[in-house]
Amino acid sequence: MTIKRLARAACATGALMLSACGQTAPPATQAAATTTATQPAPTGDAALIQSAMSAAPGAVAQDATIMAMGADGSMRQLRAGHNGFTCIPDSPATPGPDPMCADANAMQWVDAWLHHRTPPAGKVGFMYMLAGGTDASNTDPYATAPTSQNHWVQTGPHVMILNAPSLLQNYPHNADPDTSKPYVMWAGTPYEHLMVPVR
Repeated sequence: MTIKRLARAACATGALMLSACGQTAPPATQAAATTTATQPAPTGDAALIQSAMSAAPGAVAQDATIMAMGADGSMRQLRAGHNGFTCIPDSPATPGPDPMCADANAMQWVDAWLHHRTPPAGKVGFMYMLAGGTDASNTDPYATAPTSQNHWVQTGPHVMILNAPSLLQNYPHNADPDTSKPYVMWAGTPYEHLMVPVR
């Protein structure tokens, strides 16, 4: 979910590759790896920033504004950015990883969704959720838990195209989609959007 976990995975992959080749890391590299592994995990705003940045490619995340969302939907800026994207960290209230990074139009869509308003017409938005997304209802934008009738889906890393109704016509609108392929989530609501898996 976070860059720290990705870094650990990368370190583990590198160690496995050396082992498979019958090699060991040079002493200096081993010492550096030990130092890195023992560093404490970031806390507070640093942890929130790290989580938010895991949502998008590094080239996007490094220049994005980082905002933290309060339980009441209010936003607090953690870091100013300058590329038009805003990244939000994982919500501790949800069961899975769900940091997101969105362009300005997508943030207007998110605001409309959070406040139960219709998204502004003609403003197509783009959002990254490369750390994955909390499993959700595919039919009810405000469902908080699975039921026998709200078609819960599991989502992995993906991007979303928001507020583009004409684009959605050629993609599956069914309530129980194959989430390994592009599909429409929340079809028939003001918040319908295209989900595009990336792995």
